[in-house]
Amino acid sequence: MSWLLLATFGQLINAVVAFLDKYIVTDEKALPKPFVYAFYSCLLTGFWGVIYFLAYIPGLVDLGFPSFDNVLRPTIQVVGISFLAAYTFFMALVSMYEALKRAEAVNVMPVIGAVSALSTFGLSYLLLNIPLSTTHIWGVVVLALGTLLVAQTIPHRGIILNLLHSGLFFALHFISMKGLFLETSFDDGFFWSRVGFVLFALSLLMVPAYFDRVTEQTKRTTRKTGVIVIMTKVLAGVAAFLVLKATDAGNVAVVQALDGLKFVFILLATVAFGSLLPDSIARHEARPKEIFRHVLYVAVITVGYFILFL
Repeated sequence: MSWLLLATFGQLINAVVAFLDKYIVTDEKALPKPFVYAFYSCLLTGFWGVIYFLAYIPGLVDLGFPSFDNVLRPTIQVVGISFLAAYTFFMALVSMYEALKRAEAVNVMPVIGAVSALSTFGLSYLLLNIPLSTTHIWGVVVLALGTLLVAQTIPHRGIILNLLHSGLFFALHFISMKGLFLETSFDDGFFWSRVGFVLFALSLLMVPAYFDRVTEQTKRTTRKTGVIVIMTKVLAGVAAFLVLKATDAGNVAVVQALDGLKFVFILLATVAFGSLLPDSIARHEARPKEIFRHVLYVAVITVGYFILFL
């Protein structure tokens, strides 16, 4: 069950990324356009192919670092799935950033996580014919329920569509990545998927309207924001690598259900460091009822997490 621990650590990093994403899309001096931020997210994610060069350091391949030795000439199936993974990831990000711009992360991210977990659960069986044990089914359901309960208020109708769209496309993205790993090896699939991310992002610039949108926003972006964006995407890349490693080694539906752990970490960080966080990232109210609800949600997610180890 080491893949569960990989996914857990990946979600810890994703909790930090969620705070940074919320700051970036809500700060008018940063990157307020979700489309542009999603473009840079895809572009920078693709450059995680540089991790393959670390395999030349003795001993790191034995620790699970991918190697160029395992990268093969891509087949048409690998190319197609790689571009599908990039497309679904981009679409999910645009909807998620749009929702984050209009609502609090604590109300947005849990709904996306629950929709993604349940969608992955159904799609993994439908498209990949991956069965779940009874224990895993209960674990996924409890984790998804706990994740959904984290949302303190139900967002209004306009945002709900963004949340459903984002959750579904995140599910399709991880299903695509799992299918890619089944088609080839992790090292080969991860490399060509990163290439697919870069080529897909650059292809958007061939559309004049998209090119103008990206260049206009980029010119208005400060160096400080650029540093924050790059730092955020580096952390997101580390988290994605860990989650994808877990996806390759384990069950994709279970890995997606573990997304609920991210909200446990977010809630703990909000309680511990809420007074230090900007208003754009977190609320600073600490009402007894809210604290009780937070404890209840954490308990439900924790129970679901430990069910997976039974």
